[in-house]
Amino acid sequence: MKRNHTMMQFFEWHLAADGNHWKRLAEMAPELKAKGIDSVWVPPVTKAVSADDTGYGVYDLYDLGEFDQKGTVRTKYGTKQELVEAIAECQKSGIVVYVDLVMNHKAGADEKEGFKVIEVDPHDRTKEISEPFEIEGWTKFTFPGRGEQYSSFKWTSEHFNGTDFDAKEERTGVFRIAGENKTWNENVDAEFGNYDYLMFANIDYNHPDVRREMIEWGKWLIDTLQCGGFRLDAIKHINHEFIKEFAAEMIRKRGQDFYIVGEFWNSSLDACRTFLDTVDYQIDLFDVSLHYKLHEASLAGRNFDLSKIFDDTLVQTHPTHAVTFVDNHDSQPHEALESWVGDWFKPSAYALTLLRRDGYPVVFYGDYYGIGGPEPVEGKKEILDILLSARCNKAYGEQEDYFDHANTIGWVRRGVEELQGSGCAVVISNGDDGEKRMLVGEHRSGEVWVDLTHSCEESITIEADGWATFHVCGGGVSVWALPEQNEHCTTHTGAGTDTADVK
Repeated sequence: MKRNHTMMQFFEWHLAADGNHWKRLAEMAPELKAKGIDSVWVPPVTKAVSADDTGYGVYDLYDLGEFDQKGTVRTKYGTKQELVEAIAECQKSGIVVYVDLVMNHKAGADEKEGFKVIEVDPHDRTKEISEPFEIEGWTKFTFPGRGEQYSSFKWTSEHFNGTDFDAKEERTGVFRIAGENKTWNENVDAEFGNYDYLMFANIDYNHPDVRREMIEWGKWLIDTLQCGGFRLDAIKHINHEFIKEFAAEMIRKRGQDFYIVGEFWNSSLDACRTFLDTVDYQIDLFDVSLHYKLHEASLAGRNFDLSKIFDDTLVQTHPTHAVTFVDNHDSQPHEALESWVGDWFKPSAYALTLLRRDGYPVVFYGDYYGIGGPEPVEGKKEILDILLSARCNKAYGEQEDYFDHANTIGWVRRGVEELQGSGCAVVISNGDDGEKRMLVGEHRSGEVWVDLTHSCEESITIEADGWATFHVCGGGVSVWALPEQNEHCTTHTGAGTDTADVK
């Protein structure tokens, strides 16, 4: 049988810039697989503006840590050879690798150019606040360290539609590049009137040469790395029609098993639905709505109605296209989209993603191993290992929800015959000690279940009619099931290309 699939985001913002991350991934692949991780989302692999940059300040898409550019051969994470070896080790262990693609902008240009722009209101990019005037912008990319190897394409102001710095006057702003066919793209998020522009030199997907080059690059990356999928960064800022075209070309190149998930950071379900319609449901989306629900619940404590935790979330309305997550590199403390789920609620939040039937869940490296930087956060490996094991060995079969109380909710997974010992009952409280009477099935009569989280020490015997009363400590989560017998997640098959068949 197919086991449940689980992804790990294998980085956090404050990883040491020691160039050893690809080596760490290669070394840790067998352990990750044993814990129940069968796919990893790795950070941007392309050369950025420095050896310390996380990769989102992307410079050269064809330099994977191979050429001496921006003062370094390696990227923050290592060399191209180490990356290729790490992917091979992951594949050897049965782990699929999804590569993070930054396609919205470019940074660290090699030369300045003079060109005309129109300054726009940063809070309403459709509103012009100047007549056309000339600036000097960092928009010419010649890649002197790489030359024309892999691609002869050189970027100039012709290939961008906006920038944020005038080197002539040494001032910042949002400057739309003027000229024939130079406008913001309309097929983008409507925040700030038009959210085509995000940062740096903004790539112009109205330009046919740009579209052609980016698609060729995507195919080259697949051939070069033999990866199993992509994570697309910042797609609400990129022409949605191009994302549709790009996804179709990548899937045509590698086959239907090639997996693509997009970061469409918008908590509006209507916006997500419209986007999925536009791209013909070729990609999945991270469930930003659920993330914000989890964040809100962690702030509100007992004042949050847990029975409504899944209302208006992508996993509720589009379960086979929702990638569920608790936190990530952007939501971690002090980062761009800070919305950190509080420590006390984090185990419950992970239970709500890992132990449910729907969604393709992600475990964040920062939650598992901890976060570095000026204010370190300890990892939660111990409880996450318990929940990962429960996902791998217990969370199967029919699901029945008992979301009938604002502060204590529960659900059961009835298990499947193919996996002996499967099935579980989960109870979550954001208030006082609680209990939930739930039906796990007459065939369970007489079984003795324990709380795998060890929050409740006493065992529970399933009654003759298949019912039992399951307890939970205040503000915590309990996962009731048959005791585990040193089970390991070593029998997965592939990674989640269609979440509908792996729950």
